[in-house]
Amino acid sequence: MAKKSVIARERKRARMVAKYASLRTKLKEAGDYDALDKLPRNASPVRQHNRCLLTGRPKGYMRKFGICRVKFRQMALDGKIPGVTKASW
Repeated sequence: MAKKSVIARERKRARMVAKYASLRTKLKEAGDYDALDKLPRNASPVRQHNRCLLTGRPKGYMRKFGICRVKFRQMALDGKIPGVTKASW
């Protein structure tokens, strides 16, 4: 499991991106790049990193489910993800 501070930092970035999203689009359309430079760095969506919602693990992230491969496999075998079954042929 990732450190609590790292998980909190990512949540803070997500809140900041949501807060400044409309302002960023207006400034980009107007071409006002000086004002864009004055916005906080973490207001840019590029600075966000995909992390597992359950553990905060940064690698092996599955976008469709929002969790890492380890938790995905565990939950799928327990039957907690509807429509997902182990393949056998």
